[in-house]
Amino acid sequence: MHEKLINVTLITKFVLMGFPDDQVLQRLYAAFFSLVYLVALMGNILIITLTTIDQHLQTPMYFLLKNLSLIDICYISVTVPKSVMNSLTNSHSISFVGCASQVFLVVFFAGTEFALLLVMSYDRYVAICCPLHYEAIMNRDSCVQMVTASWFIGCVYGSIHVAGTFSVHFCGSNIVHQFFCDIPSLLTLACSGEQILEYVFIIVSFCFVFVCFTFMVASYVYIVSTVLRIPSSQGRFKTFSTCMPHLTVVTLFLSSVYIAYLGLTSKSPSSLNIFMSVLYSLLPPSLNPVIYSLRNRDMKAALGKVFGEKMTPNI
Repeated sequence: MHEKLINVTLITKFVLMGFPDDQVLQRLYAAFFSLVYLVALMGNILIITLTTIDQHLQTPMYFLLKNLSLIDICYISVTVPKSVMNSLTNSHSISFVGCASQVFLVVFFAGTEFALLLVMSYDRYVAICCPLHYEAIMNRDSCVQMVTASWFIGCVYGSIHVAGTFSVHFCGSNIVHQFFCDIPSLLTLACSGEQILEYVFIIVSFCFVFVCFTFMVASYVYIVSTVLRIPSSQGRFKTFSTCMPHLTVVTLFLSSVYIAYLGLTSKSPSSLNIFMSVLYSLLPPSLNPVIYSLRNRDMKAALGKVFGEKMTPNI
């Protein structure tokens, strides 16, 4: 017990060593991360701006998209700027409190995003399968309540997992083989047998997410069956082009998280785990603006108004 207490007092910071310790490669990673970050930032800020100033975009779907863009900005800002700064300054340390904050915020925003994506799938289900009741079900108050619930769920998730992760004693090295503080990498540094509580939290979380994902898939099954009855091929294409990318990104996000967390069973650092972490931390915030909004004809029309151009809407 005395040895564990000594280890705890010694670990006042962690060292993030996710990428090779080569100056040229570090600069390349920094350039790539900076580019992705700027693209995600500009795309999501553009969506927030358009859905705020354009009166034609004051519908439940765009209200949800605005919140999704806000979450994406927060989510990618937790990890990427710190990683870029570490690569440029060749200083890879992060304080104990900073690491705990990063774990909380990553899980918080990821949980909020998944909950909001679930709400968005429900919105599409009601709009396509129950169009006559859409305005009554997806009214302003209901949307605010569902978005608030999504943020609350994310906060609860973040609190539970940061408590479970940092309730352990850390033994030995303080080197985290990731470009940010993530739970699987931190648990490999914990003293043997002390990770049980967080393992339980992770298993319960994955079960809950799987159930939610099943409901999401079921809603899309109903949507597809309804769409197939639409006589217009143009209407079918429009619906499929909106819904299928949504399900694709959610599947990619969850599968990459699942593969990354499979690394809990391995004590040695894995390039696959780092790649999957890059995938689920960078890809959704970067692609969501393109998939959900900027391909949308109403968004294109609003963009044309902002820049004073007449843009031809494409379906």
